[in-house]
Parts: sequence; C-alpha cells; structure tokens
Amino acid sequence: MSVHPLAHDVPPAGPLAGVGVLVTRPARQAAGLVAQLAALGARPVVFPAIVILPPADRAALDRAHAALDRYDVAIFVSANAVEYGVPAADRWPPTLRAFAPGPGTAAALAAAGVNNATIPATTFDSEGLLALPEFAQPAGTRVVIFRGDGGREHLGDTLKARGATVDYVACYRRAAPQSGAGGLVEALREGRLHALTLTSSEGLDNLCGLLDAESLRLLKTLPAFVPHPRIAARAQALGFAAIATGGADAGLVAGLLEWFASHPVSEP
Repeated sequence: MSVHPLAHDVPPAGPLAGVGVLVTRPARQAAGLVAQLAALGARPVVFPAIVILPPADRAALDRAHAALDRYDVAIFVSANAVEYGVPAADRWPPTLRAFAPGPGTAAALAAAGVNNATIPATTFDSEGLLALPEFAQPAGTRVVIFRGDGGREHLGDTLKARGATVDYVACYRRAAPQSGAGGLVEALREGRLHALTLTSSEGLDNLCGLLDAESLRLLKTLPAFVPHPRIAARAQALGFAAIATGGADAGLVAGLLEWFASHPVSEP
C-alpha cells in the first residue's frame, strides 16, 4: 500500500480537503484517479486489490498478433488488456478497428499507438459496446477480444449470437495480493480513511479475504463508490454501503464530490 505524497506542513485545499480515499484499482491504472483526487485536496491511499500479471504462456497472444489482419474488429476490455495485449504500433493492420469499453482504455490504446478507438455512447461497459450500431447486426464480422484469463463471456457470447465470429485472447492474469495490508489496517484503525473506491467485484472479494474481522468491519463503515451497478450489487451483498456513480474516473470523482459536499470531514 502507498500513500500519495502530500506536503505535511501545508493544509490540503479543495472540495475534498482532508478526505482519505482508498483506491483499490491495480497499481498501474491507479495513477490518474490518484492525481485527480490529490488535486481536489483528498488524501489518496492506494492498495491494489488485484495484482495484474502477464500470461504464463505467451504463445496464444503471439499467434493472435501474427494473425491480426484476419480480423475486422479488436476489442480491448480494459487498460490492462491494452498494456499486456496490444502489439507494436507498426504491426497494427490499417483496416482493423479498435473498440474499448470506456475513455480510459481508449486513452491507453492511443498511448500505445492505436488511435481512434470507438467507445460506447451509453454506459462504459460490455453492454454499452453491444449497444453500438456497429454491433447491432455483426453477421460475418471477425472479432478478437483481448481480455484477462477467465473474463466474462457476455460480450463475446452476444456477438456470436448476433452472427459474428469471435476469438478470445487471454493476455494477462489476475491474482489476489498475498500480503502488504499492514498499512491499510493502520489507516483504518487510525481513522484516516473516509471513503473507498471499488472498480472490480473480484478486487472487492480479494480485499475482504485479506483483512481481519475488525479491519473489515471498519472498512464497511465507509461509503463505497462504485462505477457499475454489478459491482454495487456485489458490494451491497457483502454489507458495504455502496454508492453507484457514473462510469470511469470522472464518475467516481463526481460521486465523491457530491457526497462530501454534504458530509464534510473535520481536520484533526
């Protein structure tokens, strides 16, 4: 766990001044949200609830990269899929269209040299992708989906049912953190956390499995901000006070701003 560095002798300023926010996103994807929170005066605490690892065997990924020109559409389900699954920019076929479930993944694609990725116009998730006009009648479309090992089947299954040819490529693995919760436990018991953000049901399960009973009880007293109804439902089932926000980081930040406008934190 790491605490975003802030000058200890300068009182935080901004609409989230002094608010301790637990960020549970995988480490490399947490930086953008942490920067936004710190700019608003919050005190972000980063504890990745999921560890992202490369595939144990790259053979399938290498085969997919070699055969990219056979596909019409490539979907990257997350920024992690981009980081571990995107090929070198000079190997990207000019006719291959890229799709992403949200602006963060699209930005990661652009940074990797794959520009103009299409994102949903409704919700930033699989359902939003499926609502795009390009996938209304995809019969004959050849689709490759880059995802984590054992990811959801809904997107691919629906595209297949609509007539597309779909191949999955597992380009990364997810694992639960095995240690390192001492700093998080300390922050909870000292009352330095006032909210948490949850961006994955799997990460939430990992977090619950890692904490002792008292730390978990303290965690459940915090408002939990989640960007998707599916994650909110899982959090509520586990006893968390889940607050559903809009998608992506902007939604999480907006939810935090709205909540703490009427629930200010008193500085110690």
